[in-house]
Amino acid sequence: MSRHRTGPFLPRPRGALSAGVITYLRGDGALPDPGAAGSAEPYGDDLQLALYVCYELHYRGFAGVSSELEWDPPLLAVRAAMEKRFLTALRHDATVTASLDDILDGLLLEPVRGSGVSWFLEDRGELRHLRDYAVQRSLYHLKEADPHAWVLPRLGGRAKAGMAAIEYDEFGAGRADRVHAQLFAGLMADLGLDTAYGRYLDEGSAPMLALVNQMSLFGLHRRLRGALVGHFAAVEITSSPASRRLAHAMKRTGAGPAAEFFYTEHVEADAVHEQVVRRDVIGGLLDDEPELAADIAFGIVATSYLEERLGERLLAAWQT
Repeated sequence: MSRHRTGPFLPRPRGALSAGVITYLRGDGALPDPGAAGSAEPYGDDLQLALYVCYELHYRGFAGVSSELEWDPPLLAVRAAMEKRFLTALRHDATVTASLDDILDGLLLEPVRGSGVSWFLEDRGELRHLRDYAVQRSLYHLKEADPHAWVLPRLGGRAKAGMAAIEYDEFGAGRADRVHAQLFAGLMADLGLDTAYGRYLDEGSAPMLALVNQMSLFGLHRRLRGALVGHFAAVEITSSPASRRLAHAMKRTGAGPAAEFFYTEHVEADAVHEQVVRRDVIGGLLDDEPELAADIAFGIVATSYLEERLGERLLAAWQT
């Protein structure tokens, strides 16, 4: 079997599920029983790391792990059990209590003074906080937009065109030096961090793993295409004001020009993307498949729920 010579190293396990998956990928152990996922903490380190490792086989893979394991049936059975546990918990905890239009309108509301992560970093953040934040976000931003690309074959017409236009921007509009993942690597370099893909997986918290896993879960299942569009809308619509605050934090702390530019770029780009997402991606999808409105709403609410969990985790650590 062919083996990857490049890619990040497999992480350290955090429990029985992740240990079983990791040893199986190394070729020196048996997979855990799929039934074990049913009793695992759905947002906990063990399940979320095991799920992340499974999903990563569809992205860059891991050093020394056979590329043929991407579609290994026994591994997929374990992954399916973990996905069921995670998705069931999300549907229970991220309850949709309003119409899609009201939820979308709510995303546009900005408090005069907020208490989230971007507000903290803008007002009181130190370089150590910014480094910690970048380490966590690197699990997504070093493959920014990749999980969203899975939905493109599942869309048509106006929705596909709008989504492709935004993805084109995310991937640098034809310029390798403007690919957003590369811009984030520049941010990390300014902060004195290692820019290697997957370098900080061991430092990734369970809430951050869950956020990235949600994108892969929604993107890799055609039945969840509406939820992926909802997630994408939540990210793009709320990104611009948060990016402005983070750009201020980078400038105030003297983080560096690349660190500041990553967020100033998102202020402008995502302000445009916000309109395209609502008008073309969501509008076009609902024109074609109006029955997906509930799934779009769920994707938005689930994203907000997981972002809040991550924010609580980071602020609790920083304020202690």
